[in-house]
Amino acid sequence: MTTGSFSNGLDPHETYMREALAEAEEGARQGEVPVGALLVTPDGDIIARAHNQPISLNDPTAHAEILVLRQAAKQVVNYRLPGYVLYVTLEPCVMCVGAMVQARLAMVVYGVTDPKGGGIESVYQIGMNGKLNHRLQAQGGILAEESRALLQSFFSLKR
Repeated sequence: MTTGSFSNGLDPHETYMREALAEAEEGARQGEVPVGALLVTPDGDIIARAHNQPISLNDPTAHAEILVLRQAAKQVVNYRLPGYVLYVTLEPCVMCVGAMVQARLAMVVYGVTDPKGGGIESVYQIGMNGKLNHRLQAQGGILAEESRALLQSFFSLKR
C-alpha cells in the first residue's frame, strides 16, 4: 500500500479515514455508537467496510473492526490478511486489536484515542507487545478532530 500521497496530492490515510467517517455517520443514523472502519488491501483497494452494530445485531463483538475482518476473510477465503491496513475512527479496543493480531494485519490507522478502553496506546499496547507472535504497526490521530466531534455530538444527543 502506498504511504505517500495519491496522484491527486491527497494523503491516502486521510482519504481512507474519510471513508471510515462516512461509515461512522451511518452507524450514528442507525442509533449505534458512531465508529466506522474499512480494510484496505496491499494494493490500496477497499475490500470491506462497516460501522458498529452491537445493538442492532445483539452481538457484543459486532464492532466495526471485527465486522470488516469477517467480511474480508470471507472474500479472500483466508483468516490471515497480511499486508492489509485497517482504518477506524476510534482507537480499537483490546478485543479488536487481538483480532487484528490474529489476522496478521500490517497496520491499523485510527482517528481519536480512547482513554477508557484503547488497546493500541491509551490504556493497553496490545499490537506492539513483543510477547505476541505478531506486531501491528499503528498510526493514530488521523482526522482525530472529526472523529472526536462525531462521537461527542452523538453522546450529547443521548444525554
